[in-house]
Amino acid sequence: MKDSIIESINSLPPLSKTIMDINRIYADEEAGIGELAKVIEPDPMIVANLLKSANSPLYGFGKEIRNVAQAVSLFGMSMTRSIALGNAVRNLLNVDMKPYGVTSDEFADISSKQATLVIQWYKNISKEKADKLYLAAFLQETGKILISSDIIQEDEDVSFHSEIEMSNNIAQVEKMYVDVTSAEVTAAVFEHWGFDAEFVQMIQYSDNPSAAPEDIKEYATALNIVKTIIPINKPLSEQSINFGLRKAHDAGYDHELLEDVVDDMLDSIEEAK
Repeated sequence: MKDSIIESINSLPPLSKTIMDINRIYADEEAGIGELAKVIEPDPMIVANLLKSANSPLYGFGKEIRNVAQAVSLFGMSMTRSIALGNAVRNLLNVDMKPYGVTSDEFADISSKQATLVIQWYKNISKEKADKLYLAAFLQETGKILISSDIIQEDEDVSFHSEIEMSNNIAQVEKMYVDVTSAEVTAAVFEHWGFDAEFVQMIQYSDNPSAAPEDIKEYATALNIVKTIIPINKPLSEQSINFGLRKAHDAGYDHELLEDVVDDMLDSIEEAK
């Protein structure tokens, strides 16, 4: 990993008190949805992002969600935490995604779509695993923010973007320019912030699941499939979907189940236009 990226990670500010409180409540088995809503309500940025997500056609709640208690009740503890944390991280970091050819809003939308896809897919496999994967999928592209910043500082954004635009292997392009993949950077960021080893490792190995420890391999594989289907440069393109479904088949998944989930997602996006 480049020294400049290591320095960026080491100089990251701590997560906000609201996020720390959300993590504390989430870890407390006796805490409930009401307590989580109370912690979120005073933070206007998290409230705005949570309500925006709740009213997105991706989640299909079918009615306008107007307050935090409604949103938290519908999302549940795990998804609420994931959405709050994901948006807080992007707000904490300086998001200029020009080297990847997307705006900050488009980057946030891709992260949300990856998380939505994994939970809609994995809820048919294991709810416990779906909850773990949702947060990891929502945050797994965080490292791209720091890589993007480094590319801009090195004045390589134009050449990097031209490579990314045409590539079917984004991790390979990242490795070529900064000697590290965004999955490895993301893992280092959340290790810096004190997240548990399982969460860090499932992201760390998501570009190379075959190298993951046995207890992490399934999670890393699922994350890899999701970001293959919804990559930053060609999200939900026919080619990306086919690549992802082939990976799912090769990994032993019911690829037809995943294909149905992708089709439902595409229908929801089309209906919202």
